[in-house]
Amino acid sequence: MTKTAFIFPGQGSQFVGMGKEFFESSSTAKKIFNRFNEISGKDISGMCFEGPEEELKQTINTQPAILAVSIVALEILKEKCNIIPDYVAGHSLGEYSALYAAGVISLDDVIKLVQIRAGLMSEAQSGAMSAIIGLSDDKLSDILDSASKFGQISVANYNTPDQTVITGETKAIEEANKLAQENGAKRAIPLAVSGAFHSPLMKEASDKFANNLTAITINDAKIPVITNVDAKETSNALEFSKKMSDQIHSSVYWKQSISYMIENGVENFVEIGPGKVLSGMVKKISRPSNVYNVCDNQSLDTVLSSICSKILI
Repeated sequence: MTKTAFIFPGQGSQFVGMGKEFFESSSTAKKIFNRFNEISGKDISGMCFEGPEEELKQTINTQPAILAVSIVALEILKEKCNIIPDYVAGHSLGEYSALYAAGVISLDDVIKLVQIRAGLMSEAQSGAMSAIIGLSDDKLSDILDSASKFGQISVANYNTPDQTVITGETKAIEEANKLAQENGAKRAIPLAVSGAFHSPLMKEASDKFANNLTAITINDAKIPVITNVDAKETSNALEFSKKMSDQIHSSVYWKQSISYMIENGVENFVEIGPGKVLSGMVKKISRPSNVYNVCDNQSLDTVLSSICSKILI
């Protein structure tokens, strides 16, 4: 039987207007958005639908907004079709949507956790990040070794065979950008972020986040989650506690996670949430894979007509 994975996007996939169609056509969507507004104490739905863009782009707002749209899209898909994925995974923030989808965390708790996570990450004002396009892992590793003379630097995201995001202290990132271009990178693109996410510089934020996990009920997963920190299948509640806090200061092994699922028989990837960023990444990792997304009514209809009848369980 063909295997399917649900994947959930992270920060950077947001856009003004996301989720509005779902809200206007679904009572389930209205309930979920209203719950986000109540627990966060913010007009999350208003920011999703109307912006302004500058407000939506702020980490403190972006993370709960993307989470809300992803969970809404998931629940509407589940209402329309009984697709049970073989695996779930999410890119950085998206891992929280995956944890919700797998039954690891309840709706109320995942809203609270992501609000805390977004707050801690937005407070981290030091450091920088860049996307390096067109260098091998080995060559980039040598460049990071050289740039480390200028400060802390490491890999934030292994996104695709052609794209890796680096993170660390600003001078070290600037040096790595220069060295990357001198050594044949197609591009070195500085990212508009407030801090060095997924780096050891986030260890303090990670420790503070861990303190908040004691108040949250964490369950064993009903569906295996391929976790960012190691690209491994995880189902045990105790492992999730550690991995959730570690994720904030660890690399995101995304291309390795996708490869793991493909090696274990996944042919269909359904990106659930705003945009198509992950869909593009999957195609760069594995062109033969079937990629779908659920971000509005039209894309939902495509999934329903293309794969629902084939994967009913």
